[in-house]
Amino acid sequence: MAARSIYLENLTWVEAQEAFKQCEVVLIPLGARCKEHGPHLPLNNDWIMAEYLTGRVAEQVTAIILPTLQYGYYPSFTEYPGSVTLGLDTSRQMIEDICISLSRYGVNKYYVLNTGISTNQALEPAKEELHNQGITLWYTDLHEAEGNTQSLLEQEGGTHADESETSMMIYIKPGIVNMSKAVKDYHPRGGRGLTRDPKNQAAGVYSASGVYGDPTLASVEKGEAIVEAMIQYIVDDVKKLVLL
Repeated sequence: MAARSIYLENLTWVEAQEAFKQCEVVLIPLGARCKEHGPHLPLNNDWIMAEYLTGRVAEQVTAIILPTLQYGYYPSFTEYPGSVTLGLDTSRQMIEDICISLSRYGVNKYYVLNTGISTNQALEPAKEELHNQGITLWYTDLHEAEGNTQSLLEQEGGTHADESETSMMIYIKPGIVNMSKAVKDYHPRGGRGLTRDPKNQAAGVYSASGVYGDPTLASVEKGEAIVEAMIQYIVDDVKKLVLL
């Protein structure tokens, strides 16, 4: 039987009622629409990534797709203008409330297509609390999803707006990437998150640019390998959740 994902927002409530009878999993994309990504990538980088990955995954699984969540727990970037974060408890509660709200329609399996790292800190406790209420929540762990493709990278280190993420965006939507402004910005870790203040290591890793890594090494070939591996990982994860 061919995969048939359904975008919930396009339905009437009558159609939604039937959709919840057909699908066992609700997929919730999560990607920041206002979060800095250095001087070479736009604030909506993660939202674009989440939308793209969701579209590709939806072609291969049967799930109800929710609109992409545009805000989450991103405390590491607040020193860079335009970046928005929710509080940890707010972000966790938002996920819980969405799942609990929809569970009344008969679906108790949820998958957050997660494009962040700090978001795990909200998703993991939400997963535990929902489990206590008979609701199953899984989410994408980016470190696991990228898998062995990290061996393709040449940078000495990095996790944000770096060689990996920039390569992904060159593959997904090259028009938003301004490689003429890409800079290497990699310093030994001095704390959690990033800071623009070189004298305050306790506030985080110093990064004048908002980059942590070396995006100048990015390429479309690396991006294709990382993105396609990530899509396969998410597809496999959702299919496992359906069978759970």
